[in-house]
Amino acid sequence: MNEPFRKPDFGLEWLDADGPHADIVLSTRVRLARNLQGYAYGSRARVNDREAVYKTVQAAVDPVATFEGAEMLQMRKLGERTRRIFLERRLVSRDLLGPDPSTAPTGAAVVVSERDPLSLMINEEDHLRLQSLMSGLRFTEAWSVVDRLDDEIGQNLSYAYHHQFGFLTSCPTNAGTGLRASALVHLPGLVLTKEIERVLQGLAQVGLTFRGLYGEGSEVVGNFFQISNQTTLGKSEEDLIDHLERIVGTVIQTELQARQVLIRDAAAVTEDKIWRAYGLLRYARSLTFEELMNLLSGVRLGVSLKLLPDLRVYTLNKIMILSQAAHLDEAAGRELSTPERHAHRAEYVRRMLETEGSAA
Repeated sequence: MNEPFRKPDFGLEWLDADGPHADIVLSTRVRLARNLQGYAYGSRARVNDREAVYKTVQAAVDPVATFEGAEMLQMRKLGERTRRIFLERRLVSRDLLGPDPSTAPTGAAVVVSERDPLSLMINEEDHLRLQSLMSGLRFTEAWSVVDRLDDEIGQNLSYAYHHQFGFLTSCPTNAGTGLRASALVHLPGLVLTKEIERVLQGLAQVGLTFRGLYGEGSEVVGNFFQISNQTTLGKSEEDLIDHLERIVGTVIQTELQARQVLIRDAAAVTEDKIWRAYGLLRYARSLTFEELMNLLSGVRLGVSLKLLPDLRVYTLNKIMILSQAAHLDEAAGRELSTPERHAHRAEYVRRMLETEGSAA
């Protein structure tokens, strides 16, 4: 098969900015962790366990209607750059790729549907990670499609389950429902009004946590925060989803209020930040990814406040993903040096912004 990233929008449907509150909520993700009875998992899994799990899941997925026409891709059969592109597009996790960038762990694979916003990681931290990734604030919808897939696959597999502890997982914090849901939110208003620490502390008090763009272990850049549940035991999936939706909805309203404070009390300073960010992106000749994210944050705020009406959130979403290292290397057709990547990133951003402005 052709490597999927050669299809320009492969795995990028979640960037469409067509969901509720898409100017603030870049994406909603719902994951379910599952393990199979009779096979070791986590750090105890050996090569033969992983190979057996892969073959068992492959046979179970083939008849699943939801995955009709889907691609099952073994990580070891993909090039290193392709695997990195999958990570940058949030189709796979760092755990699936493994610690060695030159190769992938035995049995690691991903099933990707082009019809539904669904994917399935095989032999990640757990045997299975079912994932739905959607634009905007759509917890209920994302949970619905993952739940349907879980039911379909579960008819063909025996999950590791305990009558008291629920679904058994490698990490105890995922045991119970096995559900981990998150919203990737853009909160520049709360950062600029210095209210962000209060809001983040409030999340911890109601059982939620926050991470950076790529989840656990990643840093917060560009005022993007992933808000997710901390535990999965003791509540139903529906309760967890409802709780997250309500709390993230409250964070959105708090962010909107903070933006109004900026416009009311610091309009000149706010507009200056926005236009400076746009000007730097429009004319810079070299950009690190961190610089890009911080500048994109200002421009995204300007688009949301209607100060930059000729730009679309969708364009900014694409810039954020397609200007990362592996995507730049692929566009260049070779491995770029760090200074070259900075230059190529700046050139790509200038081209995107110029095209968008000309089309408006």
